Amino acid sequence: MRRGVLRKSVPIAALVLGLGLSAGCAVDEGTALAADFEEDWAGTPDVAGISTTKNNTLPFSGTSTGTLTLVEGTPAGRVTALAGEMRDYAAGHAKITGRIAADAVTFTVATDESDAAEVLSLWQSLAGDDRVKDADIDEAASKKAADRRRVEVTTADAGGALAVFKDVAAAGGRHRPLSGTTVLRVTGPGLFVETDFHDAFPAEAIAAYEAVRARYPVLRASLRRDAVSGSAVTVVVADGADAEQAAEVARRAAPDLGEAVEVTGPGGS
Repeated sequence: MRRGVLRKSVPIAALVLGLGLSAGCAVDEGTALAADFEEDWAGTPDVAGISTTKNNTLPFSGTSTGTLTLVEGTPAGRVTALAGEMRDYAAGHAKITGRIAADAVTFTVATDESDAAEVLSLWQSLAGDDRVKDADIDEAASKKAADRRRVEVTTADAGGALAVFKDVAAAGGRHRPLSGTTVLRVTGPGLFVETDFHDAFPAEAIAAYEAVRARYPVLRASLRRDAVSGSAVTVVVADGADAEQAAEVARRAAPDLGEAVEVTGPGGS
């Protein structure tokens, strides 16, 4: 019986395989998509390198992300033109995500024209900001918000990190905020700050940090999202500073965060 079942299943499997091949599908579709991207963009002027991901999720099903790294110093007009070409390309290749890396800022090219223009504008302002060492603008859709992006920035110093965070997160700053929902993370020497658990501006967390920094020497701090309080704050003050008093200062500035605010000395006490 088992041999008979196996003998009958062979032609069926062959038929399915034949259908897949005749439809132009590859077993490792992510790998095939990556190869297509590399071939399609090979030799493009001002492109210094091409990198791809190969996401083979299931047989005959997969995706790929392709990134064009541009030649250093490529003019903004040329970056804009390539972004337009990439937008058209991604619109015609639904399973490929197109990205561009230029002037230390990497961004995902949205297929929607207005979204793509917003991202391109943020790329240009971040690339021209001397406080920014590098940055990444990517899609970060979730069940709650399909129009959601993730922006990660690295700055040269802690003061620059907080200033850039405020500029990107709030209207009226140097950088124009993206529409929709933005998950923002900025890292500088001695400081990490990100939007709260609901992807909103962490006003109380920043108030706590700034209150401590105004009165005590701060070695490092982390203002991160927290599922319970929204934001959690950890500040390490310099040796000799009164960590307990600094903690009281922080909690008075952010009363709603409660125990999510922690201030310690270099040794953790």
